Amino acid sequence: MSLSVQPSSRARWLAFAVLCAMQLMVVIDISIVTVSLRSIRNDLGFGQAQLAWITNAYTAGFGGLLLLSGRLGDLLGRKRMFVGGLGLFTVASAACGAAQSQEMLIAMRLFQGAGAAMAYAVITGIIFAIFTDPREIGRALGISGFAQAAGASGGILAGGLITQGITWHWVFYINVPIGIVAGVLATRLIPGDRGLGLRAGADVAGALLVTVGMMLSVYTIATVGDHGWSSAHTLGFGLASILLLASFVRRQRSAAVPLMPLGIFRSRNLAGANLIHLLLVAGTISFNILIALHMQEVAGYSPAVTGFAFLPLAVIAGVVSISLSARWNMRFGLRTVLLAGLAVVAVGLILVVRVPADPRYVVDILPTALLIGAGSGLAMPAVLMLSMQVDSPRDAGLASGLAGTAGTIGDSLGIAALASIAAARTNTLLSEGESATYALNGGFRLAFGISAALVVGAAAIAFLVLRPQPASPPPQGPPAPEQANPEEAHPNSVLS
Repeated sequence: MSLSVQPSSRARWLAFAVLCAMQLMVVIDISIVTVSLRSIRNDLGFGQAQLAWITNAYTAGFGGLLLLSGRLGDLLGRKRMFVGGLGLFTVASAACGAAQSQEMLIAMRLFQGAGAAMAYAVITGIIFAIFTDPREIGRALGISGFAQAAGASGGILAGGLITQGITWHWVFYINVPIGIVAGVLATRLIPGDRGLGLRAGADVAGALLVTVGMMLSVYTIATVGDHGWSSAHTLGFGLASILLLASFVRRQRSAAVPLMPLGIFRSRNLAGANLIHLLLVAGTISFNILIALHMQEVAGYSPAVTGFAFLPLAVIAGVVSISLSARWNMRFGLRTVLLAGLAVVAVGLILVVRVPADPRYVVDILPTALLIGAGSGLAMPAVLMLSMQVDSPRDAGLASGLAGTAGTIGDSLGIAALASIAAARTNTLLSEGESATYALNGGFRLAFGISAALVVGAAAIAFLVLRPQPASPPPQGPPAPEQANPEEAHPNSVLS
């Protein structure tokens, strides 16, 4: 076993900064292309149906590999998985920026999503490995929650500025210098770990089932807008993905060394937190994407103005998650803070249901942005901490991958379902004689109402499923795999 001296506080926070940089890039890349799609379509000649695959390919690679990547991080080493994923993500980003054809851009977006999954799946597990003090863990997860809560809005801001000020190619190129610097720093600063070894859980058949099943389910959800919910395409691929995932679950019950021990779901907090995470992301990410489209297609905002309109959301999410969430989690308990954050987000989404076709930003959009930013800044760190409450160090990467998978499913399902519902409502209003502007606005308003209902549902699950917890320091999380045996781990050492 290879062990090293505990790194200094400065080194730990520098390593954490590298993790946050990757986390921001991963989340931002889900939304950054939203305001660039028109430019990409005009440049590369995309049709409307093919255009969606610029987003769908990334989501399929990301969502399909998250669960497997989390487990492989436990087996092969989280640092190795993080650095490898970061490298693949950076190379694929450069290739996306250089793409001169539709096929190359879509293929490289798939590889970009795969690299993002490899790195993202182990970030939370690494955080728990490099921090041991409860207050440091709380602060780190507050910042991590900000990276996720503000990432989508930050992506829209960055995409708008880059597309209008430079060119859409730099939406992807911007990842390259950040990725190179982060990769160099990661190899120097993140504590290394050997992992448990493939023999501890190399369930190849299970890995194939869950990866193909997840990618197929993401594909099915992402193409609903093209084919409809009741089409043979959606029903056929949806059934195939369900059968694959059901086969994976069945295998995990009988496998000698399962890839995903089902006993992990005996924790009410972990199971409930993942479902809450899914619903929260479905509601808030859908709002971010749809309100950006609303501001451009209904209100007539430019990409740059649309981007700046999201700045207050990102700022308030950062202030709340970094300065308040850790202290409040310790003082009031994770469940209480999570419920408060979900309530604030729900109020913000309910307010935006009344957005008119000619909105005034300060009156009709800004209050919602501030409420969703503040609520997300409270809710996201709490739900992440709850989703990492595992008993065994062997399951740390798996829990991290599950949390990421829940968020990705929420992202894909929320955007696909609500965009489809909004489009159907718009078509209905057009057939009834409404103008194009008012029909579009009516479709968006219905989607915002459903987003609010999803977050209200998340709050109900938090109230009914999560166990009330006394105010106390946040859980320290599981130790790294090499430290699972107390007889082997020196008290003043970490992974190396």
